Parts: sequence; structure tokens; C-alpha cells
Amino acid sequence: MNDFSMEILQLEYPEGCNIILGQSHFIKTVEDLYEAIIGTVPGSEFGLAFSEASGLRLVRSDGTNLELKSIAEKNLLKLGCGHTFMIVLSKVFPIQILNQVKNVPEVCRIYCATGNPVQVIVARSDQGGGVMGVIDGEPPFAVEIAEDIENRLQLLQKIGYKR
Repeated sequence: MNDFSMEILQLEYPEGCNIILGQSHFIKTVEDLYEAIIGTVPGSEFGLAFSEASGLRLVRSDGTNLELKSIAEKNLLKLGCGHTFMIVLSKVFPIQILNQVKNVPEVCRIYCATGNPVQVIVARSDQGGGVMGVIDGEPPFAVEIAEDIENRLQLLQKIGYKR
């Protein structure tokens, strides 16, 4: 019989950064994610890492910023889940690259794309670890009122997503 446990792990990344956490299936993930990001937002600052699930079982990584690359590596080592990837973004938002990341052939799923605090729910067995889900941010307090709607629309307009 296999031993089984679950744990909640906090992802660590600098304030002001955003992350994308996902699942992928092939060693070519690092190269293809790098190309997707740099081809969409040239000059972007990011680091990414991918955990192999067989063979050498290394964390493979790349990026344009060594600190962000190191942060992605450390988080994946902490999670200990094969075929998981993490992208740490600075001055780039997930919305700018998310569709391109999802279109990378090796990408199976996205768990979250956020700048909020993230906890990852990990299941462990004798075979290894797997991401069961994420806790992204904090719970809501109330339903928006007219003033909140107006503020949301103004923000979208200010950042170029609404006329």
C-alpha cells in the first residue's frame, strides 16, 4: 500500500512580480516557453523553470533575469512535483502572455496566473508529488457596489483595456 499525504506550500516571489504556475510534459518546455514569452513581449524580464518527472529529474530553467530564474527554480524544488513549471514575471503581466503560454504544445494546464500570494496544495505518495490545486489570494468581503464598478472601469480604461 502506498503512503499518502497532503501539504500546503507557500510560493515565494518578490512583491510586484507575477507568476504563472502550470503543468507540462516534455523537456522542450523550457525552450518553448522562453520563445513564447520573448516573442510576445520583447525585452521582458522573467525567469522560468520546469521539473522533469523521469530520467535525471532535474529542474531545467532559463530566463532573462538570473534572480527571477533562481526564484522559479527554488519554488519548484520546494514543491517537488514532476512536470510542473513556474514563470516569474517582472514588469510583465500574465494577461500579456497567457494565451501564448497556453498555446505551447507541451503545456497541459495552468494552475494560476497571478500577483497574489499563492499556496499550492500538493499530494504526496511513494511515487512523488502532484499539484492538486492552488489557493490564489484571499477571500472576498462583499459584492461590488456602483462606486466599485466605476473604479473598476476607470482602472481598465487607465491601463488600456477599455475605451
